[in-house]
Amino acid sequence: MNQIDLAGRKAVVTGGARGIGLAIAERLLASGAEVSLWDMDAHALDAATKRLVGKGAVYATVVDVADAASVNAACQAAIGQLGKIDILVNNAGITGPNRKTWEYSPEDWRKVLEVDLTGPFLCTRAIVPRMIKDGYGRIVNIASIAGKEGNPNAPAYSAAKAGLIGLTKSLGKELAGTGVIVNCVTPAAVETEIFKQMTEEHIQYMLSKIPMGRFGKVEEIAALVAWLCSEDCSFSTGAVFDISGGRATY
Repeated sequence: MNQIDLAGRKAVVTGGARGIGLAIAERLLASGAEVSLWDMDAHALDAATKRLVGKGAVYATVVDVADAASVNAACQAAIGQLGKIDILVNNAGITGPNRKTWEYSPEDWRKVLEVDLTGPFLCTRAIVPRMIKDGYGRIVNIASIAGKEGNPNAPAYSAAKAGLIGLTKSLGKELAGTGVIVNCVTPAAVETEIFKQMTEEHIQYMLSKIPMGRFGKVEEIAALVAWLCSEDCSFSTGAVFDISGGRATY
């Protein structure tokens, strides 16, 4: 594992109790950061915290990223725990059901967009003013190749991730002169518990689109995110970093 220096940095990772979020938290801790895990699942947070014991300073907060009051309270809690927030990784997300657009219920559509797009907006809105005041920050949004290409039978997820790419670009331009850098990553499918929300047909469709012939690993995503959270990432903002096993074509 290549060493990335995040010593003294304070990070928030949403959806940090499992999957990609947990792997990112583990890599940030290994790089010297202190980490606050945000997640809706209290039991998973407890398990994640126990797994990370001894790897660095880690805190856990139950938060609904789609609820502004919950996010604001979590932000205050993180400031109390960490003292400041240098890094925000907007990772929390859901896939929603695999259905054609015209068969999608408005309730499912809203739920996916609220978690996958409004959630990062609310977290960013709460934390960015503090980063601006400090003159430093790194924000990494976990988007998806689906946001660039559009996966069939995943209209809400594809639309939300496309929106997250757009939010990244807008925010990156707004913050370009402040010392706060914003980027996103667009993974192809990574085999985590989120697969439980998908049909086997959809999973096999995603695999068939990856030239390397395998799913990504959470550790591979975490390695890229750790660099994007570092001071070495100093001239990329509003950018989209593919990590797709060759699937991405633009």
